Amino acid sequence: MSTLTGETAEAEAPAAEPPAAGGGVRRVLGRLGSPAVRTRLGTLGGVVILAVLFWRLGTGAFVDGVRRIDATTLAAALGIGLVTTVLSAWRWALVARGIGIRLPFGAAVADYYRALFLNAALPGGVVGDVHRAVRHGQDAGDLGRGVRAVVLERTAGQLALFAAGGAVLLTMPSPVRDQMRAAAPLAGLGLVGACAVVLALRMNRAEAGRRPRAVRGMLGEARQALFSRTTAPGVLVSSVVVLAGYVAMFVLAADVAGAGASVAELLPLALLALLAMSLPLNVGGWGPREGVAAWAFGAAGLGAGRGLTVAVVYGVLSLAASLPGAVVLVARWYVATRNRRTADPAQLVPQARRTENARPTEAARLTEEARPAGEPLPRPPVPTAAGPDRQGPVVRIPAQPSEVRSEKYAPKESARLARSSLPFSAVPSEGRPMTPESV
Repeated sequence: MSTLTGETAEAEAPAAEPPAAGGGVRRVLGRLGSPAVRTRLGTLGGVVILAVLFWRLGTGAFVDGVRRIDATTLAAALGIGLVTTVLSAWRWALVARGIGIRLPFGAAVADYYRALFLNAALPGGVVGDVHRAVRHGQDAGDLGRGVRAVVLERTAGQLALFAAGGAVLLTMPSPVRDQMRAAAPLAGLGLVGACAVVLALRMNRAEAGRRPRAVRGMLGEARQALFSRTTAPGVLVSSVVVLAGYVAMFVLAADVAGAGASVAELLPLALLALLAMSLPLNVGGWGPREGVAAWAFGAAGLGAGRGLTVAVVYGVLSLAASLPGAVVLVARWYVATRNRRTADPAQLVPQARRTENARPTEAARLTEEARPAGEPLPRPPVPTAAGPDRQGPVVRIPAQPSEVRSEKYAPKESARLARSSLPFSAVPSEGRPMTPESV
């Protein structure tokens, strides 16, 4: 029997494949594309934009914008926020019903307020939407449909914003009207070409497998939720009114900041700022909105500083309009805490009973270990019932056995023999009569 030496084994072993040249790059790109990294990069981008604005325009615009807000302005912002939130919640309920899950209108309004507050208070700007999507999916028993309902609802709002923004920016005077008109034909051709490619692929490609079925299912849900006869009118009306509410909030902010411009002049600027808010580079909505507003107001001849002040006032009013969401958040936290405290004693009683039942078993085990070998176990006390002729507990003494079988207490053999040799033996088994002749 032959054995291989170390050199032979190393020679015959297959050589390890060198790592792919692009493996490290793909791993880095994969990490950069993760949701957590994208959120951090978006927050960093919003911070950088705000830092540049502070550096270029100073902090006077921020301080001046906050100082101009009074109680009447806050009340108006709360009223506008109530209208937009209620109609947004109605749109969400319509979309959810369109894809086959139930969403009560009252719960939708409360969840939407809470989502708006979380979006405005936390970095990223989408934490509240993610929370309401997951929460609704868990409550409905279908997490996938709950998430898709929120995605489709937000998509409906974005489509209304893009359609209105494109129409207004192409037709009304704005800093980007010439650029929009120049880019409109190219954008239209690109859209038509993309639709043609998708249609050709759908007609020529064999639709088999899980992915095409999933894609068809999602497209069917989107068509049923947004474009069916039962949901399309409500989704369209709610989206238009919500967008009008956002524009009204911007006009209110411009009036508070003292912009001195008409509604026709402010409408394209407001849509530009709202389009900038959809970019994922913000800190609770702050960042691109302030930058685009400063640039647009400066290009329109109204002053970059004034545009920054308008954007700051708009951000503060939006945060004030979402404050009922904080009330909803605290109220639900209090209810959940109270329910847990109410349920805890009921859960602890069975556990305490199990512990008490287990204690005698543990005591018996310790007694068994401490008892000497061969010693009988103590008898448990016998419960007795008190009767009319019984004044106290009755102690029952167990009957003694007729014959002691334990060798410890058995008589010795010598004692037995000595007893049998006495003159007057009383043991009848020995066969001797108890007479004087037997002496």
